[in-house]
Amino acid sequence: MSPIFKNIFPRYFNLKMLQAPAADNNKAPILDVLCKYLPQDFQGVCLEIASGTGQHVIHFAQYFKQATFQPSDIDQANIKSISAYTAHHGLSNVKPPITIDITTPVTSWSEKISPATCDVIYNANMVHISPWETAIGLFDTAGILLKPNGFLITYGPYAEDGILEPESNIRFDKSLKARDPSWGVRDIKDLTILADKNGIKLIDKIAMPANNKTLIWKKV
Repeated sequence: MSPIFKNIFPRYFNLKMLQAPAADNNKAPILDVLCKYLPQDFQGVCLEIASGTGQHVIHFAQYFKQATFQPSDIDQANIKSISAYTAHHGLSNVKPPITIDITTPVTSWSEKISPATCDVIYNANMVHISPWETAIGLFDTAGILLKPNGFLITYGPYAEDGILEPESNIRFDKSLKARDPSWGVRDIKDLTILADKNGIKLIDKIAMPANNKTLIWKKV
């Protein structure tokens, strides 16, 4: 196909690149947080669980050019979107996305990842829009795959010690549970219990735009 047609009809060639407005809005603030813990010349491996459209991993990979990013998702439309974004931006430090069901043991994954080989595991906006089993699986996975002193970084709305605020997050939580009773905004204290079982400690809580937080967890 002539490049002329690609210039005239760019949207035709990017149909698989899904757009999540929230991802565009929060990718820069989240990158600012990552920069507090990772140097720009970071050369480690970052596994992203539930990558969604791929907008986050592409944004991060463009900044941390020497790092290796492994995106993943359970939804095949998202897998195709991640691949399309990677190809569109020509990023060699983003590996092909893999299909991961985080509720299943690491040993059962079709794509094998060796224990203690990830420097960072990143996950955004998953544990509240899915059953509690995904949170269990996320921390179990981090306990196995993170290197000592590796980071688990999670993003989203959270309650703290039974208190959920502001009112917009309360309404959001109710709307989630109305869609599926197994969904809902999680309490940090409950996540900390999962973390403790897997040798992981919460080291920082960072307030983010839109009443979200980024939580920094560390494998000890």
